[in-house]
Amino acid sequence: MHEDKEPVLPLGSFLFPRIFQTFRMAIQPTKLLLGFLALAAICLTGRVMDLHKTVVVAPSGMTELDAYVSGSPQVDEHIRLFEETGGRTGVFATLWRFGAKRFHSAVLGIPRRDSLGILTDIAACLAALLWAFTYHTVYSTILFAVVLAVMALAGGAICRIAALQFAQGEKPGLVEAVRFSAGKFYSFLTAPVTPVAIIAVIGLFIVLLGLVGNIPIVGELSVALFLPLALLAAALITIIVIGALAGFGLMFPTIAYEDSDCFDAISRAFSYVYAKPWRMGFYTVVAVLYGAVCYVFVRFFSFLLLCTTHLFLRIGFLDSNTKLMAIWPQPDLTDLLGLTAAQPTNWSTSVAAFLIYVWVLVVVGLMVSFVVSFYFSANTIIYALMRNRVDKTALDEIHPRSNDTTAAPEALLRISEPAPMDKENSPGGQDTSE
Repeated sequence: MHEDKEPVLPLGSFLFPRIFQTFRMAIQPTKLLLGFLALAAICLTGRVMDLHKTVVVAPSGMTELDAYVSGSPQVDEHIRLFEETGGRTGVFATLWRFGAKRFHSAVLGIPRRDSLGILTDIAACLAALLWAFTYHTVYSTILFAVVLAVMALAGGAICRIAALQFAQGEKPGLVEAVRFSAGKFYSFLTAPVTPVAIIAVIGLFIVLLGLVGNIPIVGELSVALFLPLALLAAALITIIVIGALAGFGLMFPTIAYEDSDCFDAISRAFSYVYAKPWRMGFYTVVAVLYGAVCYVFVRFFSFLLLCTTHLFLRIGFLDSNTKLMAIWPQPDLTDLLGLTAAQPTNWSTSVAAFLIYVWVLVVVGLMVSFVVSFYFSANTIIYALMRNRVDKTALDEIHPRSNDTTAAPEALLRISEPAPMDKENSPGGQDTSE
């Protein structure tokens, strides 16, 4: 009879060292390819939508987003002052540059133990999203709907690969992973949206109570009378917000592990967060710190790759590398695409500069793809660890799909293998063990 045995852990009963497997899992080519394709689809959508440039840029280079985050001058004043004299850029390009700068700053703030700076960068990124939906509502709604759909497909596939790899040591192919994600696409898509919809419905009651408050005499009395219900609704919203933010990363892994729906994903995410909040926070902090170290390593590797290529090209080029600098500026650790834009002198150098920019962009894209892969892989491991602690479920247990050809043979065996019968339960009461 098969006996489930927990693998030997590095530090006995401690599970958090399992998180350190994330780097090895995140650099798997299949996951990197999924992340790269997702980023390519999102960037292509953003670039197409940015053909309609709506963000006002001051002659000094300050954008609407910079004004919104800094608060001086106010965005409306910024738009009024520079709408005619300033330049224009796209919303996606603005968010991408701003987010990349803040993300890099937050990562570098971890080894410096700059907690205030890290929190400031995170708050600035959240403010950027608020700016986008406030001042470019239609654009942002369309863009983030595309982002959600793409990440639902790619993120679900990455989580399924990570789940099978962590639980059973299996490495399903790209087609199998995408087939699973496509089959559960509706669940992956609606899991992050459902808590927002629930919050909106509950918040609508408070909004309606505020509208009733406009009625003379009856309004203020109604607000005072029903305020306890409004406070109760607000408390419920607060609980959902905390659970959704803290458990957001567990939703996709739940579906990948359990082959379940969005409601099970939300239920488990909330349950694990509120059942063991300190453990969840500890696992998250370990994953963030480890992820920051891995990101710095991958970024330095990418820089070394580009810098080495550029160095040997400089040795080969003559005339003080004038032509090389015209088609490919010197890469920098903080700006892998080059310190300054290339300055082609004719059509051939223009074509060369464009092609080189594309290839360097591929390197940078793979680096960002690693971040995407690491995020989903780390959350998949954290889900398995939390499930083990809260539900006492074995780390190697995963739900196989009936049409999943990559399901682990051992897991399939556990489901299909009949239980052994003793003499009393065997047909005719005879021993059938022989």
